[in-house]
Amino acid sequence: MKLTTAIGRLRLIGLCEGVSFLVLLGVAMPLKYVAGRPEAVKVVGWAHGVLFMLFVLALFQAASEREWPLRRMAAGFLAAVLPFGTFVFDARLRREVDGGAG
Repeated sequence: MKLTTAIGRLRLIGLCEGVSFLVLLGVAMPLKYVAGRPEAVKVVGWAHGVLFMLFVLALFQAASEREWPLRRMAAGFLAAVLPFGTFVFDARLRREVDGGAG
């Protein structure tokens, strides 16, 4: 994963965003509602929000650089709001890059 490319940055931020989303849903939310520890959601939610915004910015940068159609950009955005979505999107980006198309 090359961080010098828009795709490389998108992939890295996407993986971090995906992990933060899963931690928010699988750890912080249960801590809030089961254990009465709302501070977990506050901290993890804030981090996830920042990573989500970075993902959207990286998505627009990669889409602009690669001249992706609107449908591809929409798929990337949808991936960011679905659990495990960024991991599926990353797999497609990895195949694109490894296949020589990117």
